This record gives sequence, structure tokens and C-alpha cells, in this order.
Amino acid sequence: MKLTKRKSKIKDILNKSNIKKDKSYDMKEAISILKEMPKLKFKDLESFDISIRLGIDATKSDQIIRSSTILPHGNGKKIKVAVFADGADEKDALEAGADKVGMKNLSDEIKSGTINYDVIIARLDAMKYISALGPILGPRGLMPNVKTGTLTSNIKKSVLNVKNGQISYKTEKNGIIHCAIAKINFEYIKIKENLEKLLSDIKKLKPATSKGIFIKKIVISTTMGPGICIKKESLKF
Repeated sequence: MKLTKRKSKIKDILNKSNIKKDKSYDMKEAISILKEMPKLKFKDLESFDISIRLGIDATKSDQIIRSSTILPHGNGKKIKVAVFADGADEKDALEAGADKVGMKNLSDEIKSGTINYDVIIARLDAMKYISALGPILGPRGLMPNVKTGTLTSNIKKSVLNVKNGQISYKTEKNGIIHCAIAKINFEYIKIKENLEKLLSDIKKLKPATSKGIFIKKIVISTTMGPGICIKKESLKF
């Protein structure tokens, strides 16, 4: 099968850098190589995406990891936030930067199929609206949850956290966590510090029933680009 110009260039860069699929590389070296890759013509900049393979049995509910991390430098994405709240909390949410706040009106908007938000936060007493939206929000990963800080009694803090770089994640069926930690134009030190904070937070979540090595493999890639395995020794977490 004939390679496209972009894939041919990627292959040439990997061969020139002597990058192998079964080897791990220093974080700085990996970032340097990925920044050389041919860029995609996106409206927004490409991201640096992380895949972390954990030593868990994802079929066991007590080993599923679901949480959130506030990246010290954010991930470069402009997050649109909708909040289920009213009264004083509505004012706090708007002051914190929420893009839409409401109760029944927000619920009706979502039921109509209009979902232009990246994160949905809800006050605890808004569950009468949220529970009915499960079939819509659940498959999109937008269902408010206590573990990710999106179902909360402190609306202002939650909105500020999301706007200031909080990302949410959950292990997939193979025990892998995927998330974006930076944009392609981030300085190396910011990418490294974001990844180290994420890994540090995940490390603290190791289930008591998980035995052996918890963080098994770390792979970094650009959007729709090749992945490079990172040496854990080149990171502090």
C-alpha cells in the first residue's frame, strides 16, 4: 500500500532518529522528535496526547481509575463549561467563567440535542435534572461525577479548576488512560511538568487489590501522529 507524503515523512523522521516500537526513550528526546513531525492543517493546534497503561484488571469495578488532575500549565484547550445551578451559585459560576448556567432551561437545551460544551458541572441538588440526561451525557463522557469534581457543592471552585487546566480521565477496558496534556507549541518543561503532575496523581490512586507494577507503560504522541514510549526514569513522579 502506497504511503501518503505525510506518512512517508513521518517514517523517514523515525528511521533517521532510530526510533523503535519496542524501545523506550528519554522524555526530552521524544518531544524533540515529535515536534519535527509534519503538522496537520487543523483549525486549532495539535495536542500532545498521553496513553498510560496501568497494572490493573479493568474488568473489576474496584480497580477502575476515574479521577481528575489540574495540570500546572493547562492543556492549551479552551474549555466550554455548562453549569446546573441557580441563585448565588449561578452568579459564582458566571464570575468564574462558566459559559452557560441554568437548571430546567439547560436541561431542555441538552434534551434538544444541543451540546456545545466540553464539561458539565452540577450542584448536588440538580440530580433531578441530571439523572434524566444520563442516556445523552453518559456516552459523551459528560455526566457530572463526584470523583472528577464535576458534581459538587462548591460550584465556583469547580468551574475555576476546569478553566485553569483540570482534565478528567477514566481507565478504558484494557486498563489504559488516554488524555491530552499540552499543545504542540508548549515549551518542553511545561509538557514535562504537566505529565509528571498527571502521573503523580494517578500513582496515588493505585487500588489496594492491584499487585505488581502499577504504571506499566507511558506513550506520548501528537494528534494522529506516531507514539513514542517514554522511559519512566526520565520523569519525576
